[in-house]
Order: sequence, then C-alpha cells, then structure tokens
Amino acid sequence: MTTTTAPPLWAGLVDGLAEQGVLSEPWRAAFLAVPREVFIPEVIWRDVGDDLVPLCRCDEPAEWLRRVYGPRYVVTQVDDGCPAGPEGRGRVATSSASRPDIVALMLEAGQVEPGMRVLEIGTGTGYTAALLAERLGAHNVTTIEVDPALAARARAALATAGYGEVTVITGDGAHGYPEGAPFDRVLSTVAAPQVPYSWVAQTRPGGLVVTPWNSAYEPAGLLSLTVGSDGTATGGLVNTTISFMQLRAQRIARPAVADVVRETDIPERSHTDLHAARLCNGDDAPFAIAMEVPGCHREFESAAGDDGRWCVWFLDAGSRSWARFDYQPDADRWPVQQFGPRRLFDEVTAAYRRWDHAGRPVVTRWRFTVTPEGQRVELAPATPATSVHASDAAGFRAGPARVS
Repeated sequence: MTTTTAPPLWAGLVDGLAEQGVLSEPWRAAFLAVPREVFIPEVIWRDVGDDLVPLCRCDEPAEWLRRVYGPRYVVTQVDDGCPAGPEGRGRVATSSASRPDIVALMLEAGQVEPGMRVLEIGTGTGYTAALLAERLGAHNVTTIEVDPALAARARAALATAGYGEVTVITGDGAHGYPEGAPFDRVLSTVAAPQVPYSWVAQTRPGGLVVTPWNSAYEPAGLLSLTVGSDGTATGGLVNTTISFMQLRAQRIARPAVADVVRETDIPERSHTDLHAARLCNGDDAPFAIAMEVPGCHREFESAAGDDGRWCVWFLDAGSRSWARFDYQPDADRWPVQQFGPRRLFDEVTAAYRRWDHAGRPVVTRWRFTVTPEGQRVELAPATPATSVHASDAAGFRAGPARVS
C-alpha cells in the first residue's frame, strides 16, 4: 500500500472523530493510512447557485485539497457523467465521496472484524473499499459499481494506493455478486428503499446487511439487518442522520415545485388546525407518514420579506398531484390548497393522526423483514426500551428535514 503522511487538517479531523466516539481505534488507523486524495478525481464539483460548477485541481490546488481533506462530502460526478447544465455545469450530483463522519458511522455499524469477507455495493471513488482493505486485507474485499467509468477509475486508484487485490466488479449492485458469496457482511453505500433479497441470499447466516434507507417523504436512515438461518433478514434503523446516493434502479423522484405545479391548476382550498411542523419535523412522525403515503415528496419554501410567512409543498410527480400548506404568523388555522387525483395533504394528515392515535411510536419500533417475496415493514410491540422519544434514544439525532 502507499505510504503517506496524513495532512495536518485530515489528522486533526480524524482525531476529532475518534474523540467523539465516532471512530474506534482500528478505523482511526485505517483513516490515517489510506491516502484519500488518490481516490478523488482531478475535477470535483461545488455548489454555485442552482448549479454544480467544476473545480479542477490544476486550477485551484489548495482549494481542491481543502475540500478533499475537509469534513464535507465531495461531489465527484454529476448527471451520470454528462453535465446537463449550461457551459458544462451540472444539475444533479450522481456520485460523491461521503462525509468522513458518515463513512465512519457506516463502517462502525457494519461491525466488521479482521478475517471477514465483505461485499460493498456502490464502489464510487473506491475510498471506502480501500478502508475495508486496509483493515481486512484487500483479498477479503469485493466491491461492485454500476457505472463503468467510475468502476475503472476506482480500480486504478485502488491499485495506485496498494490495494490492487480488491475485486472490483462492474455491474448492477442490486444483484450483488453471487460468484463471491457467501459474505460475512454486505455494506451498501447507496440507499435502497427496497432492500434487494440478493443481498440477503449472499450473506451467511448471522451476518449483516447494512444499507442506507430512504423514501420520497423521509430523507434517509441507516438500516441494519441480521440474516437468519431461514434465509430471511430482520432489523431496523440504527441511525437517522445520514444521506446517500440511491441505487440507480431505485432512484426516487423528488420533483421541484415547478415540475408539478402549473399556473392553470385550480386547487381545492380549505383550512387546517394541524401545524405543518408536526408533519415534517423530527424522525418519528415523518417515518410513519412515509410508510403510508408512498411517492409523496415535500419541499419547504420561505416567503419573500421578513413577515415570517412560509409554506410547505407536498408533491407527487407520478400523478401530478400537489398540496400546499401556508404558514401565517399569529393564526391558529392555516390555508391549504390541493390539486390532482391524490389529496396529498389529506393523506399525510390521516397518516399523522393514525401515528398519533397509536401512541406516537418511535422510529426504532419499526421492524424491517426481507424475504424472497420482498420487503415488509411493521410496527413492533412497545417495550420500555422503545417508549422514549427517538431524539433521546441511543444513537439517534435530529433528522435533517425540519420546519420551524
């Protein structure tokens, strides 16, 4: 492997993660040993307004290094490799090097130990595969990437860094890699709203499948499933702070307001006494709503001026249905507009009231089961350990989507 000295900025960041308890000592050593910059392409992308603008290492080497060894994610591909914006700008990030703390959370959740064989879904830059190889030995790591260009670049980077024995497969990660099964762990770095059964089938009994989970309504969480001797896998969310790219075969439409709403739409108008913050904040209610209102995406929009007004849009591109909640200060009832074959605000509020009537179950009470017939999500019976609010439960933090 390549012998490097970690830049001071990176060493300080990694030591900080260790002090916070995010990184155990074995993973701290791996983070310091693997040269992150080897896995980041010469051109990365930064947000400028609504676009993603290329940043070339040759033009701004100091800024490139600052981002590569910084605490934020680094966008490494846009629009599946073909920038769709004007003048070579990107519209949508389609591959990235994840935030260091998120990579750490994923690896720690995998409970990986030396001697284990791991299948990684979503090679991306190859950086996470390198961390696994540093800890487990490159011959114990297989990684699969759907994008041929990304796979080729990751393969080259792994070889440059001294991890050439990692098996890099170009293919659809949803199918896993049956030729290499069984694995002790399947770790996905791409979100899977529906966990493919192939991942379960290719994991030995007692092994773990760890993957980000998301839906149109609720951004993301980290799901850990234990594979049983009967070939099924069960588990639940172990963290609700993460966000990853999605399996390309399972990408969820999150339309902009302008993609759904037309000036000629004539909505149904009403009022509600249910504040939108109850439908959008925290982890527990949004998760329950996501389970019952498929395809519904939400967008917050602040009003011009300083009068404290804002609105939340609820959008479904598939049926071109939308709803809008308008917050007005000092009111106890708020205007609602709804249009399309679905009455999305009615659906969302009905799901919220069912969750409320059920005793406001926390997100940890939802249990996922994956069988050859598909994925099932059910509410487990309450226990003293799950009766606390999710924000007080071990390992949980406030969710990223908030309305005040």
